[in-house]
Amino acid sequence: MVRHFLGKSYSAHNGVEDATMRQELFNSWSPSQRSISRMARQGTIVFFDLETTGLRVKSCHIVQLAASCENNIFNRYILPGIPIEHRATKVNGLTVSYGQLLLHGEPVSTMTLYYSLTTFIQYLGRFPGPVMLAAHNAWGFDQIVLMRVLEKFSLFEQFNQVVSGFVDTLPLSKNLYPELDYFNQPYLVRYFLGGKYNAHNAVEDVKQLEKLFNYWDPNNYVISEFTDWI
Repeated sequence: MVRHFLGKSYSAHNGVEDATMRQELFNSWSPSQRSISRMARQGTIVFFDLETTGLRVKSCHIVQLAASCENNIFNRYILPGIPIEHRATKVNGLTVSYGQLLLHGEPVSTMTLYYSLTTFIQYLGRFPGPVMLAAHNAWGFDQIVLMRVLEKFSLFEQFNQVVSGFVDTLPLSKNLYPELDYFNQPYLVRYFLGGKYNAHNAVEDVKQLEKLFNYWDPNNYVISEFTDWI
């Protein structure tokens, strides 16, 4: 199921007041009006994740970039230009040896970061726009790192022609289920979907996040409250 969202069509002043006004207006519309409004502004949510050399958003290098929308998977491994921190390796299993990127000791095929970013933009351009990118802790990490490298390679304008914003599923999950004790993705997967998965492999992370999101099935207005429009 491709997830669609309702975009903004107003100039925001106060987030809480604007959200209340939008919801009241939407509730006053007839079912047919609501349907027309959704159709007029629908787009696609694509789930993405980064594995990096560390947690320093201003300097870490991307070593894996993955995305998922339905069964359309994007995955690139990138040989970093700086060492992978030991604590990052403990999480994602990625190391470098003699110029080769290894995943749990096995070589993986790598692409340059520039090629990975340009093919990522091409991948996103295949979906009905505008496209929103969703990640768990997007605002605190993935969005910041991705935007930094896009700017570095002068690719932001091309990216922005396809992508309109970032959805952060971490605060979204806290809003939907405030009674939970934990909000890390592996815990949420166990709680809502049952079972474990290969966490911190970017491909598995995006697949599970998409399943979580579809299970939660948040409405358009909740999604918009946790979207950073670019």
